[in-house]
Amino acid sequence: MDGNGRWAQRRGLPRTDGHAAGEEALFDAVEGALDLGLGWLTVYAFSTENWKRPRDEVKFLMGFNESILLRRRDELHERNVRMRFIGRRDWRVPKRLLRRMDEAVELTAGNTGLTFTMAFNYGGRAEIVDAVRAIVAEGVKPEKVDERTIARHLYAPDMPDPDLMVRTSGEFRTSNYLLWQLAYSELVFTDVLWPDFRREHLFEAVREFQRRERRFGGVEAAEGSA
Repeated sequence: MDGNGRWAQRRGLPRTDGHAAGEEALFDAVEGALDLGLGWLTVYAFSTENWKRPRDEVKFLMGFNESILLRRRDELHERNVRMRFIGRRDWRVPKRLLRRMDEAVELTAGNTGLTFTMAFNYGGRAEIVDAVRAIVAEGVKPEKVDERTIARHLYAPDMPDPDLMVRTSGEFRTSNYLLWQLAYSELVFTDVLWPDFRREHLFEAVREFQRRERRFGGVEAAEGSA
């Protein structure tokens, strides 16, 4: 969900106003995912690198994400959405925000519709490092480590690999996002800044995905797998 800062700067506004404007885009995208009948939607809410941003902006984002959970969790619960979070739960994340996350997860745990995952204090490299650390801590012998072993130790081992990743704001990189899981995902890039993103842009990204012929190591995807 990239481009909040640039969206604000182009309007002569503080960067934090761009983050606030991104909330409408986020939940319109969630509504779009529900319209499409998607099973999973994962968004990059705050990266491990975002701690390097100005202190006031980081402080705003911590409070803003807490307020989003308080305002939106009941609405999502009513829509049968299951909320999940992936990322490091370290000392930098306010304990109050972690409690709000846990409350949202507990509230929506029994829902059977869309699984809406927020990657918070997340980095793809950090996730792989944490998976390797967990494997080492369990005393798994090196010759027993394979791709399935690593996959089982990721933050959300039950989450399927994404079929599609959408990157906004005209950037052409994955920016340390779901590095393990994106190995065979289709990538769609759009110039739209995140606060301007709406469900119609999600629909167009899905249409682009449907036009592609997927291959996995040279083997075409089975018809209907998407």
